[in-house]
Amino acid sequence: MRWLMLTGTVLAFLLCFTRHSGGAMLIWLLLGLVGLLATALAFAQARIASRARDESLSPYDLQRLREGKPPLDR
Repeated sequence: MRWLMLTGTVLAFLLCFTRHSGGAMLIWLLLGLVGLLATALAFAQARIASRARDESLSPYDLQRLREGKPPLDR
């Protein structure tokens, strides 16, 4: 999905810079800027999700964390 958003954002900027009327240029520029923000957030979310630890830990792993030891690798 994030690659589709990136493609749409690039397309919006291309259309913005090839328009001759100010209104069309403004619309495509605004769509490009919104798409740029959404694409950056989508890539950041994917990066964070890829580095995140599993959400559920066993009671044994929780006990090890309380003792200051790392949880066992699975």
